[in-house]
Amino acid sequence: MNELKAAGITDPELIKSYTECKTLNARHGKTYYLATLLLPPSKRPFVHALYGFARYADEIVDDLASTLSASEKAASLERWGAGVLADIKAGRSHDHIGAALVDTVQRFNIPISYFEAFLKSMQMDLTVTQYQSYEDLMEYVYGSAAVIGLQMLPILGTSSDQAYPAAEKLGIAFQLANFIRDVGEDLDRGRVYLPLNELKKHGVSREMLEARILTPEIKSALKEQIARVRQLQKEAEIGIKFLSPESQPCIELASELYCGIVDEVEKIDYQVFNKRAKTSTFRRVKGALRAYSRAIKAR
Repeated sequence: MNELKAAGITDPELIKSYTECKTLNARHGKTYYLATLLLPPSKRPFVHALYGFARYADEIVDDLASTLSASEKAASLERWGAGVLADIKAGRSHDHIGAALVDTVQRFNIPISYFEAFLKSMQMDLTVTQYQSYEDLMEYVYGSAAVIGLQMLPILGTSSDQAYPAAEKLGIAFQLANFIRDVGEDLDRGRVYLPLNELKKHGVSREMLEARILTPEIKSALKEQIARVRQLQKEAEIGIKFLSPESQPCIELASELYCGIVDEVEKIDYQVFNKRAKTSTFRRVKGALRAYSRAIKAR
């Protein structure tokens, strides 16, 4: 409630919506939520609203326990997404998640095109099961990840437009790190996100991935993908200095922990089919304490 008060959120319906978004963030986005705590309280609810929107849409698409078919999920996502987009245009929403999102969009003048791109990518997840090239994959990743960084910038505060391309790159790096970690889980959903033509260079086919046996060829292909994550992270680093000082520790920690997923993949010797690479509690706490100290100084 202190965060909501600091952000000037007093309407009972909005309080309920923002609280639900925060609950989703705390439950599902543990690393994201941890990084959000480094922001000033007045900024946090708006980040929760963005996360809540993305997470709710993702839940419709990826709920493996659901008895809905892909076409039924697509229809559900279309209905909910179209409703939220209509609410953004109208400037008011009574949706349990959309109310907080619409309020955030209005306060920070966030372009609706970012949310349209995100929903398009979520729809792609219901119909597209593989990508031939990195360029093909980027159509999906722009909407699923790059726009998340772009949505965040007005809330974080920026001093230069140079922050925008950096935010896109960091969002892409986060997503690619997830793809590397989640090869096995994505196969369970019938999807392969690693570009097929890049896998082929290492002698890897989709059938080899589906066999779920780690081979030298698969390990070589994963190494190439990990190198890309680290390069994108490096290229994005310069953009962090163009954020408001009080926002920089949050994004620095998020970058360390999200991109650090690939370090954990290496530590489990690329066993992505039967293990889930996770950032250790020690690394999370150590990084959070270091970032917290910088955050307090920045305020």
